[in-house]
Amino acid sequence: MLILGVDIGGSGIKGAVVDTETGELVSGRHRIQTPQPATPETVAAVLAELVLHFDWTGLVGCGFPAAIQHGVARTAANISASFIGAHIEKLFSDATKCPCYCLNDADAAGIAEMHFGEGAGQSGVVLLVTIGTGLGTVFFTDGKLLPNTELGHLFLKNGKKAEHYASGAVRDVEGLSWKRWGKRFNTYLNVMEKLFWPDLIILGGGASKKFEKFKKHITVEARVKPAVFLNQAGIVGAALYAKSRNSLTDIDKLILDSNEYR
Repeated sequence: MLILGVDIGGSGIKGAVVDTETGELVSGRHRIQTPQPATPETVAAVLAELVLHFDWTGLVGCGFPAAIQHGVARTAANISASFIGAHIEKLFSDATKCPCYCLNDADAAGIAEMHFGEGAGQSGVVLLVTIGTGLGTVFFTDGKLLPNTELGHLFLKNGKKAEHYASGAVRDVEGLSWKRWGKRFNTYLNVMEKLFWPDLIILGGGASKKFEKFKKHITVEARVKPAVFLNQAGIVGAALYAKSRNSLTDIDKLILDSNEYR
């Protein structure tokens, strides 16, 4: 089944057509800069532009930088606070004239990795961290997803919010070397390990492509692996999520069990 997967971020809105049977992109990836300010109206307009680019009329899955509860944004990270309380599934469906299903962007990346990537068949606790404009987190326990964790907003002992200290955007803005940034990111991973003791940590997002440049600075006991899908995981996972939402009638079952995707 072909579905348009979209990854909405603080700096870019990216999409591609995904074969949900294989996890492969069957189109080129198209990226449009996130509008500033990123309000519900401006983001919906860019999403409609993206849909038009692909001449798309089918299902659309959207990874979104917020906690999403039954289609409603409950938080807003690196986008306008005016999204909070907005029913973004209805907003985006109206703007694109396509059925749109939305979930937290890190959760989307996690679904892709647990179904087709590094986490496939992995038991125990798996933590995926997406490294980009912010830090996204997603947890699976024996394949079951705990949605909307948003632990990039956790405060570290230095008093700084984690994503304001160790995100990919911070590395770029402060001009940090991979060594300096890697040590900062390691500080964050050590906090996460002491709180949750994952068996496997998967790194996604843009910085995951450069894992070799900073992996020697990571000292956690858990295995740490770059995501198979790298920064395309959100697109693939969003498409898988839309497929599940379109076929399930029990909304409470949505993505609580990632084994639905296997």
